[in-house]
Amino acid sequence: MWLPFHTVCLGSRTVSRRSVAAALLKCSKHRENVSLFSHSAAAQTCKALQFRNHGDPSKVVQLEDVDLPPIGEKDVLVKMLAAPINPADINMIQGTYAILPDLPAVGGNEGVAQVVEVGRNVTSLKTGDWVIPKDTGLGTWRTEAVLAEGDVILLPNDIPLLSAATLGVNPCTAFRMLSDFEELKPGDSVIQNAANSGVGQAVIQIAAARGINTINVIRDRPEFTQLSDRLKAIGGTHVIKEEALRRPEMRELFKTCPKPKLALNGVGGQSATELLRHLQFGGSMVTYGGMAKKPVTVPVSALIFKDVKVRGFWVTQWKRDHSSDGRAFRAMLDELCQLIRQGKLTAPACTEVRLQDFNKALDAAMQPFTSAKQVFIM
Repeated sequence: MWLPFHTVCLGSRTVSRRSVAAALLKCSKHRENVSLFSHSAAAQTCKALQFRNHGDPSKVVQLEDVDLPPIGEKDVLVKMLAAPINPADINMIQGTYAILPDLPAVGGNEGVAQVVEVGRNVTSLKTGDWVIPKDTGLGTWRTEAVLAEGDVILLPNDIPLLSAATLGVNPCTAFRMLSDFEELKPGDSVIQNAANSGVGQAVIQIAAARGINTINVIRDRPEFTQLSDRLKAIGGTHVIKEEALRRPEMRELFKTCPKPKLALNGVGGQSATELLRHLQFGGSMVTYGGMAKKPVTVPVSALIFKDVKVRGFWVTQWKRDHSSDGRAFRAMLDELCQLIRQGKLTAPACTEVRLQDFNKALDAAMQPFTSAKQVFIM
């Protein structure tokens, strides 16, 4: 985990609001345990997208020079390679997310970095390795960082950069939801809304690799046909509009594939209620997002007569629950990377943006019907 950003480019631990004194104490420890390696003068500061107050990202985020601490014995100096903008990043800046960093803080919770130098007692990493954060709160929208060895996890560098940069959140969320709530076998079905989201696209591809049908629900839009074709091209079995969930044509669809055991809800509101209606007896609906900003309403009949299960999932909590034993996280990343190598899991459509063009990227990330993920390339 990482300490709050104050006057140095440290990451923020988002579970508790630590004081400035705690951050300064960490800095002093870094200075007491300086590595035999010392990073060059050129790397003593980093460029970072920092916010000092919560609010509209276009108004509170600034590109600033931030000091880097010396490398401690168990630290690594990394160069950030790429970092996406996710909805949770926007919510953190706005001050509406479940966990918030101490301010000032650097934005971004996901990305891939390359190890540049290592402290003398670092054993699991070497120069040139690719790493991603183990947990939320690193502050990835920056050029360099000094991080504890235990706060990052090794990633193979033989996968595409954009796949590596977007691996730690959405594909992991999709993987766990497809694995942990229902015993899905080849031929089974999953229904999901927000199917064009990063999670939705990962669900389609991982499910297809396992022989699982996906019924993918998206909002109507002018380019519906093009988007539908794209989702089918990556493995989606069916792509339908939200309105179709309430129409008799669903009966025809279920003549070609079984009713779903699992529903994945990233929207909430009426959309979630409609997903529930199509679950088979005893099925599960898992909520991982609420883009509609409306509550999930569960009909009493679904609970009594269909015995459906209503659950929630947050990948950050899953990572923390498994932090003491990294084998489950390691195994998941290895399986996802293998799918990437096989061409069965690709990154979502991405727009590459320079750090200095952050205002344009943040604005694009907040637009409705966004199909491309904004990714900072350092």
